[in-house]
Amino acid sequence: MEPKKKLINSADSCVDEALCGMVRASGGLSLLRGHRVVLRSDLDNLRGKVALVSGGGSGHEPAHAGYVGVGMLSAAVAGGVFASPPPASILAAILSVHNAGASGVCLIVKNYTGDRLNFGLAAEQARNHGVTVDMVIVAEDCAFVNPRKAGRRGLCGTILIHKLAGALAEEGCSLDQIVAKVTEVMKEIASLDACLLSICHQGKWSWDWVRDHEEIGEGIHGEPGIKRSKVTSADEVVKTMINHMTNIDSQSHLPLKSGDSVVVCVNNLGALSCLEMAVVTRAAIMSLESRGVVVARVMSGSFMTSLEMAGMSLTLMRTNQETLRLFDAKTSATAWPNLSSAPSTGRSYITDPQSLITHPQDDAQTEGSLSLVMRNALERVCSTLLEKQEELNSLDRAAGDGDCGNTHAQAARAICEWLQDHVVPGCPGKLLSVLAGLVQEKMGGSSGALYSLFLTAAAGHMPEGRSDAASWANAMHAGTQAMKRYGGADTGDRTMLDALCPAVDELMKLTTAPPGGWMPVLQTAVQRAALGAESTRDLTARAGRASYIAVERVTLPDPGAVAVAAIFRAVLESLEEQK
Repeated sequence: MEPKKKLINSADSCVDEALCGMVRASGGLSLLRGHRVVLRSDLDNLRGKVALVSGGGSGHEPAHAGYVGVGMLSAAVAGGVFASPPPASILAAILSVHNAGASGVCLIVKNYTGDRLNFGLAAEQARNHGVTVDMVIVAEDCAFVNPRKAGRRGLCGTILIHKLAGALAEEGCSLDQIVAKVTEVMKEIASLDACLLSICHQGKWSWDWVRDHEEIGEGIHGEPGIKRSKVTSADEVVKTMINHMTNIDSQSHLPLKSGDSVVVCVNNLGALSCLEMAVVTRAAIMSLESRGVVVARVMSGSFMTSLEMAGMSLTLMRTNQETLRLFDAKTSATAWPNLSSAPSTGRSYITDPQSLITHPQDDAQTEGSLSLVMRNALERVCSTLLEKQEELNSLDRAAGDGDCGNTHAQAARAICEWLQDHVVPGCPGKLLSVLAGLVQEKMGGSSGALYSLFLTAAAGHMPEGRSDAASWANAMHAGTQAMKRYGGADTGDRTMLDALCPAVDELMKLTTAPPGGWMPVLQTAVQRAALGAESTRDLTARAGRASYIAVERVTLPDPGAVAVAAIFRAVLESLEEQK
């Protein structure tokens, strides 16, 4: 199986080009010539302060270069994809910040053998150059109940250490103070990954996904996890993760009890959609609150990825007021989110609507002399649309998503149900408002919006107490104009307007027709609607889904236009029967 293609120029140059792109996009960053090192562009401001240097393999973007900035890292060193950076580049980063006047250098390193060795070697070399340097190893992964000698891995919790250490450094704390503080805080941090089953191609940095299994505890380089199972729901996955993270039988658990306050980081490992991430974020907050835990801050996004790994990680940091103060401190790092400083727990997040929206379809109505006529016409229209459901679907399958008949049938059934329990108002304007509300609520899709627009505008132009032919014509004209104005289509665009507009143009003759002369006009309008619908066979679609289909494939009439013609025909037949 071939690995997925990536939008890069070459595998050999992608890391350097990515670093260049990140730096060129931010005025606060610069590249160290000859090395894959991203520096703050204002190194002079480090004078007298502790500098923070971190890094690791590429493929975890925005980590770590995205966290370089005032209040976070002073420099980030990148290796190849999933490869530890070389000691020479790490040393070059250390010496750059040291020569800028930093009082000391704190190395923040994830607990992987290659990173520990290379950063450790660079630290020893830096000491030989007279640099005051210390190293903090981040190992907050809580996947394994009984961690082996290698210890717990460093995961997304590393960026929380970047943030807290960066705030302390910006305040002028000494190297020893920073190391002591973050070492203490690391005891309060736990992370766990969960991803859909991955297959790593030997020697290729790529993943293929079989989206029917999930794996808990997988590493950010594809290292095997601790549990594999069938994919369930987001709620269940998150619940399982938090249960494991807080399991007191595990040596690597986070001791979390009711009343504790936490920072939650929901991290996209690369391939989850924003929608999925929001669902998982909700699940994490709800699960923690159900345990009595106070969610003080929430981070949700891509913070430490693993190329396009389809999964996410949860990081919990038990916190207090001092930790929150450092967490909330300002930073210019481009990848750090603009977070709210208000706790999630206890915040009212639902706003009650204060609108004056009414639902005419739910109001009590008063019958009038035209109520029975309009009821019969509506019943005929509804039965016609239900009969034509499959015909309209078939027409729509040729150039759309094949549901035109279904949406019209939904509207017809909604109107039939309403007719069973309500009287038809004697005022035509009120009936049009009722119908507008029904199709808006029940019809769905763009058709529902268009019909509701038509009916709403028509209702607004039907004077109270008027039901003469001229008033009907003016109302229909106003509805058609609204559809054109908001829908963006016109006659000739191969839409329902190709049937509606000719018919309404004909109906406008009612404004000058003699009393009792409306039937011939209506009959002609029906004919023009049918001709307009048939003419769409030969039109090139310029609006709607059909406009994206090759011209030679669109040879049938437009289903929306056919539906409009059928509605006009049904109204005419009903009125002829009642005359």
